[in-house]
Amino acid sequence: MNWPRLIKAALKKEPVDLILKGGKVLNLFTHELVQGDVAILEDTIVGIGKGYVAKQTLDVQDKIISPGFIDAHIHLESTLLTPYELAKAVLPCGTTSLICDPHEIANVLGIAGIKFILESSQNLPLDVLVMLPSCVPATHLETSGAELEAKDLVGLLEHPRVLGLAEVMNFPGVISGLPHVLNKILLARSYYKILDGHAPGLTGESLQAYCLTGIDSDHECTNLNEAKEKLGLGMYIMLREGSSEHNLLDLLPLVNKTTVKRCMLVSDDKHPHDLLAQGHLDYGLRLSIEHGLDPMLAIELVTLSPAQRFGLKDRGAIAPGYKADLVVLNDLNQVQVDKVITKGKLVVDQGQILDLNPSAYTYPKHSLRIKSPFDLSIPVRGKYMRVIKIVPKQILTEAIILEPKVENGLAMPDLKRDVLKLAVIERHKASGNVGLGFVQGLGLKQGAIASTVSHDSHNLIAVGTNDSDLEFGVKTLVEWGGGFVLVKDGRILAGLKLPIAGLISDEPLLEVSNKVKQIEKMAFQLGAKQNPLMVLSFLALPVIPSLRLTDKGLVDVTKFELVELFLD
Repeated sequence: MNWPRLIKAALKKEPVDLILKGGKVLNLFTHELVQGDVAILEDTIVGIGKGYVAKQTLDVQDKIISPGFIDAHIHLESTLLTPYELAKAVLPCGTTSLICDPHEIANVLGIAGIKFILESSQNLPLDVLVMLPSCVPATHLETSGAELEAKDLVGLLEHPRVLGLAEVMNFPGVISGLPHVLNKILLARSYYKILDGHAPGLTGESLQAYCLTGIDSDHECTNLNEAKEKLGLGMYIMLREGSSEHNLLDLLPLVNKTTVKRCMLVSDDKHPHDLLAQGHLDYGLRLSIEHGLDPMLAIELVTLSPAQRFGLKDRGAIAPGYKADLVVLNDLNQVQVDKVITKGKLVVDQGQILDLNPSAYTYPKHSLRIKSPFDLSIPVRGKYMRVIKIVPKQILTEAIILEPKVENGLAMPDLKRDVLKLAVIERHKASGNVGLGFVQGLGLKQGAIASTVSHDSHNLIAVGTNDSDLEFGVKTLVEWGGGFVLVKDGRILAGLKLPIAGLISDEPLLEVSNKVKQIEKMAFQLGAKQNPLMVLSFLALPVIPSLRLTDKGLVDVTKFELVELFLD
């Protein structure tokens, strides 16, 4: 930084580059609205007040000037967008910084996937900061495309945009003291890095054992009592409002003037059409304010709180020396974004994004490797079977026991009971692993849906009403190299190719959004009860209770072990 020049500008002895004139500044240190001009030189705020001379002046009379919004926990891959296209989606919503966990792409491509996220996001007006994946693979109960040990992360821990170790999902491994889990925690601590947590339902002594390692955040709370216990043990609580996770309103009573410093609003996973239709963090802010949260406290959840938690001393507030990442709001209660300034430059004006320059990068090479032929038939081996039951509007599932519908000795989908066949096919190493089971609650009455987005190892997952459509959907994605596809009677009804690791599209934001909406629209026409792509993406996640399916079979997450599909 050019300190002499910045100091002169602060003393009004040298013109600044930009002044935001006539607005009210949101002071999060005192919780006041302060009338004053904001003076900016290069990418830094040099002062607040009157009498500055500038090369450029923006009239923000009667508007509110807020710090730029920070999403403290997001999986960029879940937006299906490249960082450049994601910037186009979230900058108009006031988001100026993302703290992302690229463990989705790392589970497919390893270190190359993390480097792709870092390289493709450099030089954007949106800051993309990274927490290094802690669980690749997430567990021993699935097959991923890569395995990352502590030694593999050493080279990236010194990267200026790497903040720490991302959500440690293997909480049983932490509590059990597994060396390969603890080694990553010890490595991050040796670099004085931040440790993010992931501990759904963890309580009591087990939670305390988890916390003592230095892991001090959680984004998996689904009820107030759980959040209070974790907050009381010193954890930062992330309140989620995404496309499939809707925990914000349940946890909102946790936030007050005392606790706000330990609370953050995050999106976690958000699909592109939801970003366009609802917004990003601004949507969660509006929801919070509508349900009674003081607007100052709401804004703090996405500014000062995450900045201080992640040691980002240059952002999160409006004060001399802070980064000139600012949001100009027409209305505080409605969180209506008029202008966005990042790094001292105007990037959004009157709610419309200005021209962006994409970073230069190359896509990592990728293809699906599936052993062929594969068998999706399920011979009956017991009187009853375990079935995954979807919990509406949550990524939690329930385990239920049903009698199978049997035809010619095979267990079949049962549309009368809304029981569909579910398959998870290993796609990284052509191992031939195929996990088979059943799911209740999706509602599909015809056809099948196949996807290469299935957390965390992202094997190919498919759900359907008959084997023929299931097989056709799987073979279509193998030809495409990944994506989503909805099929019926051997025909493709809708689809989206995801050529980057089977997770990310190379198409523009609007086209990706439209294709996803078309898939979901057609799926609802075939009977789906809720967002089928989001639901499907979490059914193979063996770190969220209670029953899941991976390429190795059914997983009882509460016991953290594989279980048989059938029982007597």
